[in-house]
Amino acid sequence: MKIIKATLVAAFVAVLLASTAMAKPWCWTGNQRNTYGWQLMTPQERTEHQIKLRSFTEYNACKEYVDEHHKQMEERAKEKGIAPPLVRRNPCDLMKARGILK
Repeated sequence: MKIIKATLVAAFVAVLLASTAMAKPWCWTGNQRNTYGWQLMTPQERTEHQIKLRSFTEYNACKEYVDEHHKQMEERAKEKGIAPPLVRRNPCDLMKARGILK
């Protein structure tokens, strides 16, 4: 009975380690709920925005980019005569908290 329990525990640990090793690292993915100005961007711009955000390694560079992006989206909203989007979370803060940005 003890051998069976030990074997089951060893198998569980092996599966857990294997699944952890194969897991993809966290990567920010933009969508309409977390991307400032999503509705004001073309699909290509959304893709480029996600690629750009994923390329950063330094918090300050990311923050500068996001601040500029917000200004552009505010200008687009103004041109269209609509209220600017609500700012929810800064993706740079989230990536810094996860250790992706320095």
